[in-house]
Parts: sequence; structure tokens; C-alpha cells
Amino acid sequence: MDTSSNGADFPELRKYRSSHPATWIEYQARRTPGKIALEELATGIRRSYAEFYDRIARLTTWLLDHGIRRGDRVAVLAHNSADNFEILYACAAAGAIMVPLNWRLTPHELAAIIADCTPVLLCHDADNAATARALLTDRPMATLHWGCDPDTYEVAIRDSTPGAPREDFDDDTPWIIIYTSGTTGRPKGAVHTFRSTLANIDNSALTAAIGPDSVVLTVLPTFHVAGLHLYATPALTHGGTVLLMKTFDAAETLRLFTDHRLGVTHFCGVPTMFQFMSALPEFADVDLRPVHVAVGGSPVPPAMITTWRGRGIAMMPVYGATEAGSTLLFMPPRANPGAGVGVPVLHARASIRDADGNEVTAGTTGELWIRGPMTMARYWDKPKQTAAALTLDGWLRTGDAALVDANGIFHIVDRWKDMYISGGENVYPAEVENVLYRHPEIVLAAVIGTPHPHWGEVGAAYIVRTTDSTLTGERIRTWCRERLAAFKIPAHIHFRDDLPRNATGKIMKNQLRDPGA
Repeated sequence: MDTSSNGADFPELRKYRSSHPATWIEYQARRTPGKIALEELATGIRRSYAEFYDRIARLTTWLLDHGIRRGDRVAVLAHNSADNFEILYACAAAGAIMVPLNWRLTPHELAAIIADCTPVLLCHDADNAATARALLTDRPMATLHWGCDPDTYEVAIRDSTPGAPREDFDDDTPWIIIYTSGTTGRPKGAVHTFRSTLANIDNSALTAAIGPDSVVLTVLPTFHVAGLHLYATPALTHGGTVLLMKTFDAAETLRLFTDHRLGVTHFCGVPTMFQFMSALPEFADVDLRPVHVAVGGSPVPPAMITTWRGRGIAMMPVYGATEAGSTLLFMPPRANPGAGVGVPVLHARASIRDADGNEVTAGTTGELWIRGPMTMARYWDKPKQTAAALTLDGWLRTGDAALVDANGIFHIVDRWKDMYISGGENVYPAEVENVLYRHPEIVLAAVIGTPHPHWGEVGAAYIVRTTDSTLTGERIRTWCRERLAAFKIPAHIHFRDDLPRNATGKIMKNQLRDPGA
């Protein structure tokens, strides 16, 4: 079943026209020059739109004067900061391609990404200086760094004059390469163009009503599509304000939801972030402001939505993918918890397909396919993987098991790779995890399939309990028996103090299957 939120056919969507990204910030600098565009909460650094655009223009000049040419890659290894966004738009103006790097990876893992995209410049902050030095040992390249002594980034901006963006661009000019998380293998670089990025920004802005009065709190790392586009770049495009946290802190994020001076209006996080915040002792009594919240990145437990809505937070499940952007499906906050992940956004079409690529009927589980102008152009230097992911007529195979109901609402069942077969029955761990998350003493839960001599595979649940919990494995199985078929009940229960998570908060199930992964 193929549905679209706006009824437009894909050939029409391909006509979607962007404009040069640097002009988006230039426009806001002319319209409201004194308004704060970016504020770093850890340092107190604040950039007005006029200052933001001036620094972008000066950095553009520096890049061009130092030999950065159209299509050159500029790698960025840094925690969330205003500088990241200056580099992002300066790369667009210079015709370069920004490659934000995951600072949670080891130097060995990062070296593989560097070897793949071959950047000519590495920008980094002080926190990642040691890792940067390790990378430069194997691959010498030019550097810019801030927070270090000397601060070559600030010197570059101070000593340069503002320059104009390059004129030789089109909508298909590559702008950003976002590397996949690598939870199922070696990371791949999704190449996003001016067109795909602006379509992604539009999708996020329209679903959340982003405008000049929006105050966006960004805690997700900006090497990820959600960190960039839910909702930082939409806010900057529309003249809002972006508040940047260096990294996620549960207590501080919850406090910011109460801060009337800052007036946060929009926030995006992954389910584990909300689980940690709701487990804080102060959660029950804290006076929360009516923040518009998007949650995605992994299956969203309905019980979590109910909990937060009970505290006055409008929580909106969203579905995104590195290869197609942060917002592809969304569920309006008024929808019932557990009703699905939503409907396609303005610039997307969605379809459920079987293993042969044929559309399936409503209610049948298949693979979710997506297409529209926000999809990546390709994987960087990986034609075979690109051909496997993108069909000739523009559909992206997401690798997610999903279904669409009779009302056109899409439901993400699980990742295809996470499904296991027990006694001939398909088991989707997300369904089991949703039941576990409804237990008041469970903070985090992850279920994987493990080999069994008789049943083929059985479930193993990894559980993080609340601080004072005395929950036992048998009590968990009793809880599950009342809510799940017998073959879905985990045969093994493992208690942990924490579960392995990547920088965006997703639980790394590959490390549960293979601790050495």
C-alpha cells in the first residue's frame, strides 16, 4: 500500500527547487540582525544573526583562500557548538562538503571514515584534540581548531574579510555527508545535496510549526540528521533561536523544560533520554512548560508517551533515516499513544513492500520504502551499496519492518535484522520491549534472539531497573505472560547497570549479541 500525505506524484516532487543555503542565513541577518541565532548553554556564547552570517562569510573566504575547492570534504570532530553551524554554512558557500564525525568512535573507527571520504581539512574542538592528533598521524591534512592554544579557528575568522558564496551551484550540489551509525557493519556516508537538505528542513519545520518565535533545544549530536534537522536548521532557516547543549544531561534537560527565561518551545530526543528523565526523583513534581517534543530513533513505547502527556508535554513520534532525513513519518501529538508512528510528511511518499518489491495490502508486515526529494543522492564512493538501497525509480529501502493500517497510519514493527524466529513464529523484539517498558520498575530494555537447540531461537532480555527496584526475572516473566503469547516471552533475563548506547542514545544491540563488536 502506497500513501502520500499530499497526493503529489514523485515526478512533481523531483521538481522541488532549493536556493543557496548561505542566503537563508543572510536573509535572517537582514531581517532581524540583533536576534540571537545560536546560544551555547555550557559557555554562554551567543551569536546574533548578523554576527552569525558575518562569521560564515569570513570563514568562506578563509576556506577559498586556503585552496578548498568545490566538492572537497571538510571533516568536523566536535561536540555541539555554534562553530559547527558556521562551518556547515561556510562549506555550502565555498562549495565544499561538510562531514560531521561521531566523536564517540575510536580513532581506529574514525580512521576508516577518514580513509573513505578523504577530507582535505579537519576541524575539531579541544575535547577531541587527542583523537584529531591520532588521525593526523596516518593522514596529514590541514586543521582548524577551537578551544585550544592557539585557537586557529578564531584567528581564521578574525583575519579574513567577508566573502560571497560561490555562484556555480545547482540543487544537486553535495553539501553534507552523514555517516550511518555502523551498528550493522562498516559505516556508509549518505550524501545529501542542497535539494535534499532543504526538503528535509521543510519536512521538520512544517510538522512542528517552526517559526521565528521558536526556541529550539538541541542535545542530540550534530553529526546525526536529527541533531542537525530536529530542529536546529529549521529554526535557523525561519529566524528562530537554537540553544545548544554540549551533550545530553537528563537532570539539566528536565530543568530546561521548566526555564521560563529561555522559553524552550521545541525539543527532540530518543526514547532512552525520556526514560532517564522520567526516572529522576524530581520528575513527578517538576513544573514543566508545554514544550513540543519529537521522539524517534528507535521504537517509542506507548507507555512513555502516556507518561509525558500526563505531565502536559505534547510528544510527537517521528520516523527518520540517515539516508532520507530526520522527519519522514510523523504522528500529531493529539493521536492516541500506540496508534503508530504516523503518516508521510509533505515531501515524502511511503510504501510497504514484500521481499520481491511488490506492494502489500493494509495490515500486512513488509519492508518500509520511502521516496521524495529529501532522500540522499548516494552513498559516498559505494555504488554497489547505493544500488542495493536505492531503486532505479527513486525508492529507498529502509530495512525496517512496518505495516500500514486501514486508516493510512504507518506502524514500525522493528528492524528486519532484529526479528528472530522461535518455534517457527516471527518475534519482533520491539513488541516485547514495549511490554517491558510498561513495567514501572524498568528504565531500559532490549531484547535479542539467541540460539536454542529445540526452538531455533529464543528471546534474551537485557534490563536496567530503577534505583531501588527488587525486580526479579520471574516477576518479569509473570508480567509478560499476562500480556504476550508464550513464544514471545524472553527465556533469558539479564540485569545490567546500563546498556551500550551510541551517541544519539540508541541501544547498540550488536554489542549485546557480541560484546566485542
